Amino acid sequence: MKPLVYPLLLITMLVSGIQLVLAQSSPSAARIDSLFAEWNKPGKPGAAIGVVHQGKLIYAKGFGEADLETGAPNSPETVFHVASVSKQFTAYAIVLLAEQGKLSLNDDIRKYLPEVPDFGKTITIRHLLNHTSGLRDQWNLLAMSGRRLDDVITKDHIFNLIKRQKELNFEPGSTFTYCNTGYTLLAEIVSRISKQTFPDWMQQNVFKPLGMNSTLFYDNNERLVRGRAYSFHITPGVGTFSKSPLNYANVGATSLFTTVSDLARWIDNFRSPKVGTPATMTQMLEKGRITKGDTLSYALGLFHNQYRGLSFYGHNGADAGFRSFLAYFPKEDYGFIILSNQAEFSPDRKGLELANLYLAPYLKEEKKVEAPVANGNYKFDSTLFRTYAGSYELAEAPGFVIKFRREGDRYFTQATGQSEVEMFPSSDSTFFLKVVEASVVFHRPKAGPVNRITLRQNGNHPGTRVQPVKEEIRQEQYVGKYYSPELETVYTIAREGETLKLIHVQHGEVPLRVLHRNRLQAPWWFVQNIDLVRDSSDRIIGLRMNNGRVQNLWFQRLSDDFASAQPPVAGK
Repeated sequence: MKPLVYPLLLITMLVSGIQLVLAQSSPSAARIDSLFAEWNKPGKPGAAIGVVHQGKLIYAKGFGEADLETGAPNSPETVFHVASVSKQFTAYAIVLLAEQGKLSLNDDIRKYLPEVPDFGKTITIRHLLNHTSGLRDQWNLLAMSGRRLDDVITKDHIFNLIKRQKELNFEPGSTFTYCNTGYTLLAEIVSRISKQTFPDWMQQNVFKPLGMNSTLFYDNNERLVRGRAYSFHITPGVGTFSKSPLNYANVGATSLFTTVSDLARWIDNFRSPKVGTPATMTQMLEKGRITKGDTLSYALGLFHNQYRGLSFYGHNGADAGFRSFLAYFPKEDYGFIILSNQAEFSPDRKGLELANLYLAPYLKEEKKVEAPVANGNYKFDSTLFRTYAGSYELAEAPGFVIKFRREGDRYFTQATGQSEVEMFPSSDSTFFLKVVEASVVFHRPKAGPVNRITLRQNGNHPGTRVQPVKEEIRQEQYVGKYYSPELETVYTIAREGETLKLIHVQHGEVPLRVLHRNRLQAPWWFVQNIDLVRDSSDRIIGLRMNNGRVQNLWFQRLSDDFASAQPPVAGK
């Protein structure tokens, strides 16, 4: 594709000090508009889009409505909540303070936040920035404690949980696990050093100097913000839209309110710093490392990425129905901004589709992968499948089990929490799926049963056979109440007929699966795997709950008569 050439007649507008050049009648503008045509309809939420080149906003437009109740349209000046795109701003504040000699990235965070528990291991500011602290994630903890994420959630709510934690997910520096808690703590460090609220410090030291006049960190859920978008989602089973309420009153990890026009100024600061120096950006882009020496793709609030041979950095975000994506290709000097107020919108995909149009001359051709041989073309000996059938657990995701079965000459697989799908043989040991780009290899030893697989989907993921649950497991052994001193909440495991249920007073109840005698599995995003802990007499004395960002959270088993006590009669 040839480089984009604009016609001689350009519509030039001055938007709050940034040169905004719109080629509304050009083929390029029409092609961009077509990418977002689905959202450019009355009565639908949508998005605001921006393209930045050489520090100038060369394309900016809104699609759909910012508020379905009033019909207010989205525009480049609409104020969006941008979720985790906020993190790069928090990181920038920390780097600026480090350059001023007010902190070091290698400082122990307890120097500034003494209320954070002493876990016996030093957690540094750098650990927080790189998501290598080992701290448990605030959203997961809040949900496990009984809160909904559309509740009002303040900084105090988060700190009250942080202060009660007794264990880490892992030793600081040893592993990367995305952790919102760290960025909430970073914002508080800025506040305590500066003796200002974090929103005020950012306004004074970053937003105002850059001319980001519609940008703020939103730490008061009752505050009015003119021109803001509200978020929505498609109502399941109905197809109409419903509100996705967001009541956050905490900052650092999230809660930046901003516009396409203001983010164009921010991207311009990447390439030509007006706040900070080139050294500031060098520090921002320094990739994290873990203790065994591996380099991370995550820097300071920014991911490093590759797209069709080109390097870029940026971040995405998702809270309630808000979706966001900001990316900058430094060599080509193009930035892309996607802000949406619909939960089903994919900002990353749309952002890269937009990049395709502008960066076409620089992009490498995508390699075409030959489709695997279809079932009808490969003569598979179905008797081999007897040694493959069964369940396998992925090593990197304990509790994630993939089952395989045969029905005549057809073969099926089902993963934990997903629908069953058909798979097709492409060799004596390899099967592929048509619904997604994935295949499974069964590793056949020279002798003995098949006990290992490799799932090939965005990399190789080994798995090991797990034996089916034996009928002799007594479900009543799990029944009881379990209390977490770190969350100050109780979960109940109850039995109803042949079904085990997990119950919480705020979240309701869900069925539990018995994976084996010491592991249960729940379908909630905030409670996934439950590992039972037994004493020397094999009695269950507690359990440890796990999800992607909280590991091994301890719950002690309460006595059976814990909740049987009656309140005293008045006057006695």
